[in-house]
Amino acid sequence: MFARSLLSVALVISANSLAQSQTADSFAPEQASNITHKKQVVATKFMVSAANPLAVEAGYEVLKAGGNAVDAMIAVQSVLGLVEPQSSGIGGGAFVVYFDAEKSQLTSFDARETAPLAADSSLFLDDSGKPLQFYDAVVGGRSVGTPGVIALFETLHKRYGKTTWGDLFQPAIGLANEGFRVSPRLAKLIAGDQQRLGRFSESRRYFFDDSATPLPEGHLLKNPDYAKTLTLVAKQGAAGFYRGTTAEAMIAAVTQLNDKNGRLSLADLSAYEVKERPALCAPYHQYSVCGMGPPSSGASTVGQILGIAAHYPLDKWGPNNIHSWRILGDASRLAFADRGKYLADGDFVDVPLKGLLSSDYIKSRADLLKREKALKSVSAGQVVTTTARAKDHSIELPSTTHISIVDAQGNVLSMTSSVENAFGSRIMVNGFLLNNQLTDFSFVGEKDGQMVANRVESGKRPRSSMAPTIVMENKQPIIAIGSPGGSSIIGYVAKALVGHLSWGMSLQQAIEQPHLNNRFGTYDLEANTSAALQQQALEDLGYKTKIKDMTSGLQGIRIYPDKLVGAADPRREGIAKGD
Repeated sequence: MFARSLLSVALVISANSLAQSQTADSFAPEQASNITHKKQVVATKFMVSAANPLAVEAGYEVLKAGGNAVDAMIAVQSVLGLVEPQSSGIGGGAFVVYFDAEKSQLTSFDARETAPLAADSSLFLDDSGKPLQFYDAVVGGRSVGTPGVIALFETLHKRYGKTTWGDLFQPAIGLANEGFRVSPRLAKLIAGDQQRLGRFSESRRYFFDDSATPLPEGHLLKNPDYAKTLTLVAKQGAAGFYRGTTAEAMIAAVTQLNDKNGRLSLADLSAYEVKERPALCAPYHQYSVCGMGPPSSGASTVGQILGIAAHYPLDKWGPNNIHSWRILGDASRLAFADRGKYLADGDFVDVPLKGLLSSDYIKSRADLLKREKALKSVSAGQVVTTTARAKDHSIELPSTTHISIVDAQGNVLSMTSSVENAFGSRIMVNGFLLNNQLTDFSFVGEKDGQMVANRVESGKRPRSSMAPTIVMENKQPIIAIGSPGGSSIIGYVAKALVGHLSWGMSLQQAIEQPHLNNRFGTYDLEANTSAALQQQALEDLGYKTKIKDMTSGLQGIRIYPDKLVGAADPRREGIAKGD
């Protein structure tokens, strides 16, 4: 009965019922002229915030029927893999930060893809030993790592789940069989990736019509193959994905389509494990900002940025003072320099997290910003490690999705999930896309005789920038937040937290404020917003600048003692909904 209820709700979602109205804004100077403001959503029992209304509705119905945050996450992610395949899905990986209300315990789960057992440092080098061009590495089997999402579903459901396992896939199965309308964003991305996405026959058949024209917005798209794949998982658990016909189809697609460079094997699939890891927390004033540690660089880099910024009176300066952005920009540059040298899979290399986040080290980095102009150059700081390190050479381009959920029991889930680049490897198998996550490794394994921490190694997990975050105050969660956006994720999350915690903005306002982000020396300014008006002032401080589109997808929930406030980034198609 519950499964039929979820299915029927998923198929009759009304666009009108999901519309978001505009809201007044007391921070007009910081708001973006090209952004349609969204109204924050207030609830008292539970809340889900995610990147697509159909997925949010699926999670909402699970919570309404008495399911918990983990149950809702499974339903949400299963639908996202159907309606937002360019960003995430069961062919990819994810990180979850989770607060268990009953135990008052914070933990995290690593479902990052792993390099095949047959992979080595030559994976992304051509025959002459030079690094491949990025898209030459991305498109095809070479870039595919062992997917982790289905294993994550099973791991978390066995520990925390309440709703019957098979019921959680029914919304996605129903939508896949009956069809869903192609969203504006999906249509735009299909059209923009026509050459690469059309390279493989199954992807071409799915995303283009018989005349090879990209599917338009509003097209009714059915995916019975995805429904069959999820039905196997619903009946057999993770074994229905990592073994049997689905596993065999993945390996055949990776190793036999158009190239012979794919190294994924059945042994990789059968050996995959989700790893529970301690959440990594860093202080920001009276708060503890917690996230995913290595192989993600998200929590440590956000923690360094906020830790450095806390040495300056950003709360007094506010968002209209150019020195607030000087501090945030140069703090980010310093943190990214450390990230490039030290951050990687801690199961394979020594990652000096204690040194990088120690109060003395953070103060020493903050002291570098006691000046009136931008830093002329930055470099990684000196912390104790077991080996010398060379600078990383990897590329991350924006894709990914984020889910924030708070259930009626007070459990909090923050999950960032990805197939890496938009549409991943472009290889589609049994109704889902396979990731290209291995291109998050450094293409170059060593430089000047020093090894790169994030080099390709057999079984290793590539470094990530995903930053699923839970903010704690007095040992209780007060915010769940995260975003897509490649390595820009880190800046998006840090800026939103500063906006809310230090500048008095609502979480929705903090998400909507225009982006100014500096990772590697050039200050990126969000196009068609008031951020672009800061260009001259930043250049006067000594920065190079670039005005560009910055399509974050921040999804957040603010947790108060008597209510929940959901927020969604208007730059994408997400919403929040709760009771």
